[in-house]
Amino acid sequence: MFWVLLLLLAWAFAGTACTRLCLTAVRAAALDTDATPAAPGHDLTLYEAAFLSGGPARVADVTLVSMARQRRLLLAHTGWATVVDPRGRDEIEQSVIGAIGPEGQSRIAPVRARAAGAEAVRRLADGLVRAGLAVPEGVGTTVGAAVRQVRAAALAVAVLGLTALLLPIQTGTPRLLVGLWFALPLTLSLSCLVIARFEVHPYSRWASPAGQRLLGALVRRPAGDERSFLTSVAVRGIRAIGEPQLRAAFAHRDQLWRE
Repeated sequence: MFWVLLLLLAWAFAGTACTRLCLTAVRAAALDTDATPAAPGHDLTLYEAAFLSGGPARVADVTLVSMARQRRLLLAHTGWATVVDPRGRDEIEQSVIGAIGPEGQSRIAPVRARAAGAEAVRRLADGLVRAGLAVPEGVGTTVGAAVRQVRAAALAVAVLGLTALLLPIQTGTPRLLVGLWFALPLTLSLSCLVIARFEVHPYSRWASPAGQRLLGALVRRPAGDERSFLTSVAVRGIRAIGEPQLRAAFAHRDQLWRE
């Protein structure tokens, strides 16, 4: 009867994972419904597009690139940022300048981290959440984690079922019947994955479905050269930078920073 214990374990895995997926999907849908819908024809700003594509760090990146292209900030290929014009044109730029510090020079990596955590970026995020364009903190990752848990449960059920079939059965229970019992929790797990594939919104970490639609429209929209370049950086990140020296400056951003 050892296979019965394995069956109970399989049901525990499948039931727990599927219940979590259902609950997180319902909570996410409720948050989507409660959010204030964006006004028709809403045009994303550069900062909004950056946040929806890559979160607070992407906002810091696109601000650094924008200021560097305007010669108001010098980004050296060695990974240092130097302030040329200390007057920020908006609160995000002021946060970047403040992150560089009073000496007017700092490594890009700590500047990026400080600017991403600035109050101005948090207000930007809150506004996007209220507009229904951004995913509330944790929702996107929670739904994704629940789907991954169901996948792991399906794999665990299959392994437990195979183990049960390989064990000697002394009660005379047909192996086919044992396999059918394990097929039930496996079917439950696979059915949840199929339903999630078609019914659960494809939440990204940052953008809600409405935000993803606006991002898609923004990418397809024709724009001037400079605007198009910065939009590409906002949506795709620093890999969209084609200038070797500017790209080299950001190559140092993820290195450990030491005083």
